[in-house]
Amino acid sequence: MKELLRENIANLVPYSCARNDFTGKAEVYLDANENWRDFVGSHNRNRYPDPSCTILRQAIDEVLGLPFANTVVGNGSDEIIDNLFRMFCRPAKDSVLLMPPTYGAYRVFADINDVKVQQVPLTEDFAIDFDGLEEFLGEEKKQRTEDSRCKLLFICSPNNPSGNAFPLGQIERICTMFDGITIVDEAYFDFSPYASAVSLLDTFPNLVVLRTLSKCWASANARIGILVASKEMCSVMSSMKYPYNVGGPSQEVALAALKEASTVKKVLEDLLQSRLIMEKALLQVPCVEKIYPSDANFLLVRVTDALGVYRYLAENGIIVRNRSKEKNCLNCLRLTIGNEEENNTLLACLNAYKVVTDGK
Repeated sequence: MKELLRENIANLVPYSCARNDFTGKAEVYLDANENWRDFVGSHNRNRYPDPSCTILRQAIDEVLGLPFANTVVGNGSDEIIDNLFRMFCRPAKDSVLLMPPTYGAYRVFADINDVKVQQVPLTEDFAIDFDGLEEFLGEEKKQRTEDSRCKLLFICSPNNPSGNAFPLGQIERICTMFDGITIVDEAYFDFSPYASAVSLLDTFPNLVVLRTLSKCWASANARIGILVASKEMCSVMSSMKYPYNVGGPSQEVALAALKEASTVKKVLEDLLQSRLIMEKALLQVPCVEKIYPSDANFLLVRVTDALGVYRYLAENGIIVRNRSKEKNCLNCLRLTIGNEEENNTLLACLNAYKVVTDGK
């Protein structure tokens, strides 16, 4: 990891904020130039939050089984992804490897940080192209110079927008092949039957796993992303992230969600059952041509005319994602699994689309 870090990050003297210098509970806080008056009342909104998210990370350890010493909490996974670019990739020099179709933010953050994007697309059925990957990595090593190399490789599993997860053995194979930082984005992990890549951290110190409370834990508004990595990598991330990157209210929302583990488990079971019901029902819809296997809380559905169906749904107050511009996703819509009423409303509107188009 040290060889891959940008020199300025490796030599960074981190900013030490007020709460880094003191642990425990004080009676008087006069260190951070805060306003003594809490206008909201007894919620500590006038105080800066814990920069290390200590209590939240302890709960993440207890509930999710992600070791306290191996986690950093971010303002959503997006902040963590951006920080990984800034940690490792030298602008206008280094590159990253993506396997499209995949989460679009990876490319956006690469562009923001002036980092070149290399690609080895997934196959037409959204499997990893190991032959293409091996060929690319071999050529990359031959062409590598001191001023240019591929630093990061992103694996979204379950993948967005295709919905399929990759078995742990395939993740392990990539970690063996790639000598940079392998990042496994497990935002949709809870909906998948496959084991987490977290179990590989002891074997591969250059592996990073991303988790979030936005999906299964229903806390998207709180923006809680989780980096799971080696202690050394967590230390570097902590040193260069914004001092108070996760607000106190967001930490409180996350803690409240983690206390509802039994409820979340029941809702998860219901959602997985709803996914099966929706798959069967969608196959009966005239405009639906194919439904791709999903290990996430959404379905990628190929329809006869994605733009036409998308517009018709929008006109009737239903918003879905048109993924037609993504690699191998022509005429594909991504449909989130909602509650029973939402799902039934969607199905009724899709069936009505056939009637409307027939009438024209």
